[in-house]
Amino acid sequence: MDDQPPPFFERGPSPLARFTFFALLSIALLFADARLRYLEHIRQAVSVALFPLERAALAPGAALLRLAAFFTDQSRLIQENESLRLKSLELSSKAARVDALTAESAQLRRLLSASQRGELTLQLGEIVYAKRDPFTRRVVVDRGSQHGVTIGQAVIDESGLIGQVTRVLPLASEVTLVTDKNQAVPVQNLRTGARSVVFGVGRDDTLELRFMPVNADIQVGDKLVTSGIDGLYPAGFPVATVAAVDRSATNAFANIDCAPAAGVNRGSLVLLVLEKRTLPEKPRDEEPVTRPAKSKKKAP
Repeated sequence: MDDQPPPFFERGPSPLARFTFFALLSIALLFADARLRYLEHIRQAVSVALFPLERAALAPGAALLRLAAFFTDQSRLIQENESLRLKSLELSSKAARVDALTAESAQLRRLLSASQRGELTLQLGEIVYAKRDPFTRRVVVDRGSQHGVTIGQAVIDESGLIGQVTRVLPLASEVTLVTDKNQAVPVQNLRTGARSVVFGVGRDDTLELRFMPVNADIQVGDKLVTSGIDGLYPAGFPVATVAAVDRSATNAFANIDCAPAAGVNRGSLVLLVLEKRTLPEKPRDEEPVTRPAKSKKKAP
């Protein structure tokens, strides 16, 4: 029986012949490309045609790498911004005290019994929200007793004194602003050195300097800083600037309005101040002298 296929199923050249043909063709193309560089233009055209497909294949991996780099950069930038903000607040608070230190040095207070200002411990905090009570001026910061906050700590920003910690919770603290109507701050005039007390009036843009005689040496533009004599507020922090002086002849005291130096109604980051200083002991009250009772003489 004949195993040959019918003529219409002719398969062409044998596999060996085709292998030999394509092998010789490959060798010729390799020689032509290596020696004569005939295929350089073809290779460039093919690379241009395949470039969009290569970019499309690499796009998912590149997108994932860019996304990971984006979140990494964001986290790093947030940390750097927080660190720079803390450094800026510390430097601003120190710079704000230069005027007070200069005025104090000019007074040549070098007595041995004068108390020396100690180092300040500053703690960064963020204002979470403000109290909605319209009759008070208070804010809440995200630092509490778990962070070492105690009642009485002064609170400042880069411009000056904001207020005082009046209530401490485990994870938050309540700060009463200097503009609260129940808040009073002992201050000193940088120009004259006179000491007085400023009071809040319940408005964010106004403080009052009370109990100043009508003939007191005070002018619009005078800078008022904490005097430090109360033992609560460290000395030298800007508090207010005199905005208006009304010397009415009918009043015994002048009406003096001041503008707060710090951002009591703006900003979100603050510094809680803890001053480490040794105060002298409170003098003991002298014991009353007991006089002997006079003996009554009998009448003769």
